[in-house]
This record gives sequence, structure tokens and C-alpha cells, in this order.
Amino acid sequence: MSALPWLTPIAALLLYLLWRLIQVPRTRQKVDLLQDEKTTPTDPYTAIDLLYNFDYTTEEPIKIRPFKPKYHLTMALENCPLSELIAMDKTYLDRMKLRTSILDAHTKETYQCNEPCTEAVYEIYEWTFGTYLPRRFPTMYRLCSNPDAPSGQVNFLHNIPANEYIPLTPPSASSALYTLGRHIDTDILLLLPSSSAVDGMPIYHLQAYVCCFPSGFKTHEKLGLPLASIHAPVPGYKAKLEKSMDRFFAKMELGKAVRRANWSVTTDDKLFSMGGSHMYEDGRTEASGGNQKTLDVEAEDLEESIEVQRKEVRVEECRLRCERQTLHRLPRTKALVFAFKTFQYTLDEVKSEGSGEELADAVEGLGLGSVPDMAFYKRQVVWGDRVVEFLRS
Repeated sequence: MSALPWLTPIAALLLYLLWRLIQVPRTRQKVDLLQDEKTTPTDPYTAIDLLYNFDYTTEEPIKIRPFKPKYHLTMALENCPLSELIAMDKTYLDRMKLRTSILDAHTKETYQCNEPCTEAVYEIYEWTFGTYLPRRFPTMYRLCSNPDAPSGQVNFLHNIPANEYIPLTPPSASSALYTLGRHIDTDILLLLPSSSAVDGMPIYHLQAYVCCFPSGFKTHEKLGLPLASIHAPVPGYKAKLEKSMDRFFAKMELGKAVRRANWSVTTDDKLFSMGGSHMYEDGRTEASGGNQKTLDVEAEDLEESIEVQRKEVRVEECRLRCERQTLHRLPRTKALVFAFKTFQYTLDEVKSEGSGEELADAVEGLGLGSVPDMAFYKRQVVWGDRVVEFLRS
């Protein structure tokens, strides 16, 4: 019993030393991790989440249903991970064939580049094919070397579904845009700060594009124009969106991306449509794109023309057309990349899934929100009654 008093402090000392042995490594490990994070920050443009077992042949197209009972003209943006900029699905090969045929038949209308945007075109090309696609979709795209090139030199991307080899370095900006248009089902518009507002804020202009699926507009006529001029036909844009859009584009941060969705109803299933989807208040028509449905609102026989077109509407030919739009900034050239993928759905599909009433409300709501003229601009005065009647039947 006399030995116990001196055992107590020894036991306490041993317990303290054991506690220190456990705690010190944890502290050092935490400090080391913090130091690593500070010295080696993650590059958002290379930290792309891989879809290891992705099978595009079974992937259904995204269903976009951005309906509101009243149409309000807003940006309606949400954050988007850089990994999710491009969406793939089972329509990929069919869409690639269609895009190639459109690119070949309408060269001027589908891809162009102004000289100041050359480097930005190279950058989006090199990043898309050299980094994004092989990292995001390794089952569809694989980096490989040319057998005749020096050992270990990777200079091609193998598009596995199409069994085509894409050079990682394009010979020209024009060929880069053409190749981008052929190998991803996404239309790309590149914008650069090409003028300034009165307060010195940079104003972004469209300086390059590859666009196979325009919806009622001619992209080549917009080349070189600022955002305000591009959106001039849109009712309410100048009053409600112009300043906020210019400001948002000017302040878009590196490593960030945003997305939004829009919708419209078309009276045919044409994905390449340079006219006929809109009606303009300034009397301008865009029927020369091969679509004679655009109306001149200053014509004396406007009401008669609208009535004629109403009778021509066939619900089975109408489509709900939606765009999944994204915006991000390139790290080297600082150009802005506005991109969109177009989805089409039959009205019967929308109705069968239970969204018929929601879409019908949205169609009627085009003229009830913050920009009543949107009902006329989107040609709802032509197709609205027939579409609503079908959706509610």
C-alpha cells in the first residue's frame, strides 16, 4: 500500500505523453493539408468530374420545363458547375449527322470568326477537346497519339462513337469552329469586350460563333454586334434587361459558370430555322431564311395574314422547343462563352407526362406578365389557341 502514492504521478505522466503522441500527428497533418491547399490550388478548368460508366446510348435527353403562368422577362440564372457545361444523350450520333449536313450546306450562316476572336476560338477548341471532353466523358472521347509522331506525344482526341480522330491543334479558327460544331451537340457564341459604355464599363460583342440550330434568327447578321443590338427585337429588353445584362457579362468571374433555360412553341420540327419563329414590331421580316411564316406587323393585311396562318397550324407538327443555355469565361483570353443545346418535344409527349395544363397556362401567360408584347413576338397569336385547346383536351 505504501507504493501507491508515487505510482499516481507516474501514471498521470504516462497518460499525458500518450495523449501528446495521439494529438501531435493530427495537428501536423492538418497544418500540412492547409499548406498544400495554399500552394497548389485546384484549377476549376481541369478539375472536371468524370462520368466513368457513362453510356450515351441509353441516356435520355434532358426534359426542360421552365414554364411560368405569367411570362416575366428576367435573366433567371443559376450557378452551374463547369463539369456540367455539355450534356450528352442517345441522340448524339443522329444530331452529329444533322449538324454536319447543316454546316456543309450553310457555311456562312453557321460558323464565322472575326479576327480579334481568333485566339479565343483556339482556346475554346483546345480546352474542349484536350481537357473537358476526355475528362468528362472518357467512354466517348480518348486522348491518343499519332503513330508517326514522337513517342509519347498526345496530339489527337479519338471520338469513339463516331470513330474519328480530332487534332488537338486546329489549322485555323474557321476549321476549329467547324470541328466543334460537328463533334458536340452544343452551339457556341464567343463574345469579347469591344466597346465601352459612358461610365467605362466594357460592352461585349459577338465576335465568333458556330450555330447549327438558330431559332428564328440569322446568327451571321449578329456578328460584331453588341448585346443590346443583338437583342433589339426582343420586347422589353432595353428597358428591363440591357443594363443588368451588360453589367453581368462584364463582371463574370473566372472559374464560374451559370445556366438558364427558355422555351417556345414552333409550328414545325426544323432545328435549323433562320426565320418564322418571331414577329417584329419594326416591320422587319426574316422570311429569306427559307421560312415564310414571319409576318410584317406594319402590313395592312396583318390580321388576314395571321388568320391564314392560324388555319395552317397542325398540332401534330408543333414542337415545344427549349434551350439549355450556359455562360462562362475562358481563363487565357477572358472571352465569354455563351453556349446552348436545343431540345424538342412533341406536344403529345408533354401532355402524356402530365405537363399539358402547365404549358397551356404558360402559353396564355405570355401576354399576362411584365412584357405583354411577348405573346405577339413569339407568334402565340398564331398558334396559341390550337395548342392550348389540344393540351387541355
